Amino acid sequence: MADNNCRAQLIATATPLFAEKGFYGVSVRELAKAAGMNLSMISYYFGGKEALYSAVLSEQFSILDQVSEIKFKDIDPLRKFELYIWATVARYRKNPYLLRFYTSELTNPTPCFETIVKPSIRGVLQILHETFVEGLDQERFREGLDPMDTILALAGMINFYFIIEPVTDQLVDRSPDRDEKLIQHIMDIFTKGVLK
Repeated sequence: MADNNCRAQLIATATPLFAEKGFYGVSVRELAKAAGMNLSMISYYFGGKEALYSAVLSEQFSILDQVSEIKFKDIDPLRKFELYIWATVARYRKNPYLLRFYTSELTNPTPCFETIVKPSIRGVLQILHETFVEGLDQERFREGLDPMDTILALAGMINFYFIIEPVTDQLVDRSPDRDEKLIQHIMDIFTKGVLK
């Protein structure tokens, strides 16, 4: 097996294991066995479990880099928020393990939190913050709102929707066919609130 294939296979095998059990809940032996490789291959390709976990997190959180594309679009700030919501829904549909890594790292941070997770999340928040400030400058948004509180509410709304998914499976249609309606509801709540 080629070096790149072995490395990719280790990452692909480790991703669901780390997502399910967390960094501390998976042994090197378990990782090697699941990958069908000798224990020494993890050391050879990654130098150990922490570096393999770091590679998994880097791969998972690299998708957040796509949010930066929204920043450079020459469109209305409100449309940028809508694109962020679309991107977030697509991100969770495509990467079912990402939320587990989010919640695991936020509640039980590993050494990778400071180097991978925190910078990735902060990068997204910075783009959303700049977008809101841009909207304030253009008088598109109501004055008096704290930009960081506002974008945290938006990010929290969409992320929590997917975090709580296992609890609401019988209450809400979670199919991708409903994504457009979901995004419209989030935009309506974000822009108009719930008051009549």
